[in-house]
Amino acid sequence: MEASRAGQEPDIVVVMGVAGSGKTTVAKGIAVSMNWLFAEGDAFHPEANVEKMHSGVPLTDEDRWPWLRLIGDWMSEQEDAGVSAVVTCSALRRVYRDLLRENRPAVRFCHMTPPEAEIADRLEHRAGHYMPPSLLPSQLATLEPLEPDEPGVTVSGHGSQTEVLDRVLHALGLTPPV
Repeated sequence: MEASRAGQEPDIVVVMGVAGSGKTTVAKGIAVSMNWLFAEGDAFHPEANVEKMHSGVPLTDEDRWPWLRLIGDWMSEQEDAGVSAVVTCSALRRVYRDLLRENRPAVRFCHMTPPEAEIADRLEHRAGHYMPPSLLPSQLATLEPLEPDEPGVTVSGHGSQTEVLDRVLHALGLTPPV
């Protein structure tokens, strides 16, 4: 993991979008390409949230606030340490993103937007994840895309992993170290 280069502030990217949009694949690609720290946002969920989703029950705002605060705390730790990092988080609503950015100037978002049919297909064929495909409609209904005044980019998640990662790095203005 690379701390920010001398004289540069750390960069914290939240790869966001609905389940199956490619957040983890893209975030891991950024982390490897840029030699940044990576965290899987799902790992911050309390067991009660995991059980709820596994049962096919959508999370409420009250379920999400503690989870979002834990992700925010992790990002603050990285920023305070001068470490650039990338984390996955659905960040479906503007108020969630506002909480994630609160007092964290290094945070920006990368909203992944593959076609809905592609997302549904990914969810149907994904093994070992607690989120069932039946929750996709509730996530799509909750999703509030990035607004022009929010720091970040929206990137199509359609195509090969290499094509998508190249688009993401370009959109974020990131150049992998040599």
